[in-house]
Amino acid sequence: MRSVVLGGGIAAVLCVPLGISVAASASSDAVITRERPALASATESVAWPASGITDTDPATRWSSGASGSGTQWIQIDLGTAQEIRRVRLHWARAYAKAYRIQVSDDGATWRDLYRTSTGDGGVDDVRGLSATARHLRVLATQRGTPEGYSLWDVQAYGPGRPAPARPSPAIAAIPPVAAGLTAGPKKEIALKLVSSAENSTLEWRSEYGYIEDLRDGRGYTAGIVGFCSGTSDLLAVVTEYTRRKPDNVLAGYLPALRAVDGTDSHDGLDPGFPDAWRVAAASDPVFRKIQEEARDRMYFSPAVRLAEADGLRALGQFAYYDAAVMHGISGLRSIRERVVAHQRTPVQGGDEIVYLTAFLDARATEMRTEAAHSDTSRIDTAQRVLLDAGNLDLTTPLTWSVYGDRYTLSG
Repeated sequence: MRSVVLGGGIAAVLCVPLGISVAASASSDAVITRERPALASATESVAWPASGITDTDPATRWSSGASGSGTQWIQIDLGTAQEIRRVRLHWARAYAKAYRIQVSDDGATWRDLYRTSTGDGGVDDVRGLSATARHLRVLATQRGTPEGYSLWDVQAYGPGRPAPARPSPAIAAIPPVAAGLTAGPKKEIALKLVSSAENSTLEWRSEYGYIEDLRDGRGYTAGIVGFCSGTSDLLAVVTEYTRRKPDNVLAGYLPALRAVDGTDSHDGLDPGFPDAWRVAAASDPVFRKIQEEARDRMYFSPAVRLAEADGLRALGQFAYYDAAVMHGISGLRSIRERVVAHQRTPVQGGDEIVYLTAFLDARATEMRTEAAHSDTSRIDTAQRVLLDAGNLDLTTPLTWSVYGDRYTLSG
């Protein structure tokens, strides 16, 4: 058993060494997690559900299984805001080498009570905590064994009365999985996050007709993710539009688009092309559908596939997608290659939070090399804010800022 104490005057976020043993917490403290509803990011099977960590059966446990992201979590709803003084974790064979004990008021924004990178399994008894919150989470970020993570139980203690036990609904027996960006609702969140930076609005569907020259060396920037006349993607959109509807209002500009591809020139496009783009966007659902398909084919799908291969959860998948929108897929891969030269991905056994921090640092450095993108607030006051909040799954409510504008998604 490892018994750890946090003194009242010590900061709550620590990396505590092994072998510290102290007196037990006050005997009057009650177990406030017993028979409370639990939810996990992934479950190996119905035999090892999330509820295994809070029930009264010593033979039950939760197991994440070995597949999926190297980062997994299990959280408990305490029913009401409760004071937490101690947390006792009883690991099964599959334990976390690095993990955090976190609390939250809303289940979306988390703060650390304790963290370690030297876990060795068995029983971890963390005492001397001081927090009041409704939700408790164990966030496992690095495996101690290849099997994933498994806990026999999680017991939190506090001076208050436990909330009345609430039976878990029948659906809780189904292995819950925190969705990535390919799930419809999470994809919609990602599209709104990108739109807040690209178009200064969450209503990305209102931006099919957007077009302007940002003076960034890429010619006209247009549409829902900023297709550019100088970087081939705008040309690809109009080419596909003309293949499906040869008589469309943009078809006549194809020779000029081919000529200016790779430059910032407007030759042959002015003055009529911007108005023609807006007309097509306003009047033709085919054109709007082509923009969505091009976005997914060129940026969203390859970025998410790469993030999934690296073992990143929804926030990391979004970070890759946003980088692809700005820098292209080749630019995203270049940034990633610089990061993996020094940091392991979750699939390689690395800590996801450490890896994502390094990725965002590298992304911000790349942005500063371009005058038009030197404002890194889409990283600093958006993606870093979500990472600092521990919101690896883009769970709502979300609040962030981009270029001085504040946005909120409530659900």
